[in-house]
Amino acid sequence: MDNRNLNRALSFGISDEALERVMSYIDDPKDRDALSLVCRRWYRIDAITRKHITIALCYSTTPDRPCRRFPHLESLKLKGKPRASMFENLIPDDWGGHAGPWIQEIADSFRCLKSLHLRRMIVTDADIDVLVRARCRILEALKLDKCSGFSTNGLLLVARSCKCLKTLFLEESIIVENDADWLHELASNNSVLESLNFYLTELKIVPFQDLVLLARNCQSLVSLKISEGDMLDLVGFFQEAKMLEDFAGGSFDEQPGEVNRYANVRFPPRLCRIGLTFMGTNEMNIIFPLAAALKKLDLQLTFLSTEDHCQLIQQCPNLEILEVRNVIGDRGLEVVARTCKRLRRLRIERGEDEHGLEDEQGMVSHRGLSAVAQGCLELEYLAVYVFDITNAALECIGTFSKNLCDFRLVLLEREERITELPLDNGVRALLRGCTKLRRFALYLRPGGLTDEGLAYIGENSRNIRYMLLGFVGESDRGLLRFSTGCPDLQKLELRGCCFSERALALAATQLASLRYIWVQGYNASPYGNDLMVMARPYWNIEFIPPRQVNEGQDEFPPVEHPAQMLAYYSLAGRRTDCPPTVIPLYPPAA
Repeated sequence: MDNRNLNRALSFGISDEALERVMSYIDDPKDRDALSLVCRRWYRIDAITRKHITIALCYSTTPDRPCRRFPHLESLKLKGKPRASMFENLIPDDWGGHAGPWIQEIADSFRCLKSLHLRRMIVTDADIDVLVRARCRILEALKLDKCSGFSTNGLLLVARSCKCLKTLFLEESIIVENDADWLHELASNNSVLESLNFYLTELKIVPFQDLVLLARNCQSLVSLKISEGDMLDLVGFFQEAKMLEDFAGGSFDEQPGEVNRYANVRFPPRLCRIGLTFMGTNEMNIIFPLAAALKKLDLQLTFLSTEDHCQLIQQCPNLEILEVRNVIGDRGLEVVARTCKRLRRLRIERGEDEHGLEDEQGMVSHRGLSAVAQGCLELEYLAVYVFDITNAALECIGTFSKNLCDFRLVLLEREERITELPLDNGVRALLRGCTKLRRFALYLRPGGLTDEGLAYIGENSRNIRYMLLGFVGESDRGLLRFSTGCPDLQKLELRGCCFSERALALAATQLASLRYIWVQGYNASPYGNDLMVMARPYWNIEFIPPRQVNEGQDEFPPVEHPAQMLAYYSLAGRRTDCPPTVIPLYPPAA
């Protein structure tokens, strides 16, 4: 059978127009990838109908390839620096992740692009200027997510020119603040904005009259997340923002002797997702009138006690997303389990312990996790720092949390009285029970998981695509047994490991779907010689030697950072902007 007849047979007589309509309803990238491999005709139709792609690492391809492959692309998400760059200065500041070449290609070739999401990338004002000049007439969403390198001058260009912009997202970006003209221009020029987010940035100049003007001009504004600013200054904005559903930011500054200073703060009637900063016990009352309608509650940056959490959460039976610090304690999680039957996402960050001691009731352990697993049966996402954990608690999660897609657990180091280690059997039970898991992170301590437990992870992670493991296993044997499983694993991160370079390289070659691996803290040689065992076409290997890092506190000595290894598939070959802090091992220099 020739190719023409084969294509016709595989398409069951479906016309191109009908096939295009069918493919337009298929959004999952994995399904799309599979369909594009059926035959050349399906490959071509996938190419002309694909509207969105995510590129997990900007160095995995060249900027021109996606444009040639997907000429009608409307949405692009592009990631730069490794995720570890956001924590403890693990990745050198000069590692790379420059958005310039991509933005130039977008300006030249991506004629239909309406949405651009850059994550952990270096974006300059000049880059923004190029983007705005080329795409200002159709750009509807711009997300600079944990990015750096730009200033409010760049934002001013966006605000003046992009009058169709519906989403401007800047959360956790490092922005040089020159003035607040960008906010005034945005409020004056835009009438279709739906979401503005500069939460957790260092932008301190926030003219609140411009927020009022923004709410007045943008009747469709449903989400606003800002940096710090007194909540009393937002009263006028809340009165104008009738459609607002999501708010985060603001702050409270109640002076000694003042009572109910914020009693006149009234939230818009549709507000159902909220995150308030520096809120204490005295200000909790402003949330109570809308508590029953809340779907999302973020208390990570508040000053609430365990008792405050209990009192507030029991008023929120419709919560779907809850983000807190571990001051919530096991008692607070038991309230969550009894009250929040619709909870889908729970994130528990570690708290700031300035005095070196945690209130005993403000500790999250196996008791609280077991309660949540049994009470919140719709849970899909669970990320938690715990002081103590047992196999039984992990088994409980595997038994009851059947909808769990993303599980992340960190065992805190300070507590020495751990009830039960290793956690081999609990981890096996969790993975066997939670068959929908796609993302899995387990950060323990030496002795937390044996080689046998590491093998269990490999055997029972059939659908997991992303994994972070810290301080797991006892020897190379455990890693190699792990690597014979995990058939869908694409991205692997390892920290605090006892493995040798050679074992890491062999494991990378055995993991059939692996596209990216980052390792820090292993038995490294001075120049990563044994990592060359995994050298192969289209596979970049980079080595970051051990280094001393000043954490910014002069009274403390520099911190010694162990060697790191980063390897990933790339159609672009060796990158040209490799800094002196990184040694490219493969491919060799041209």
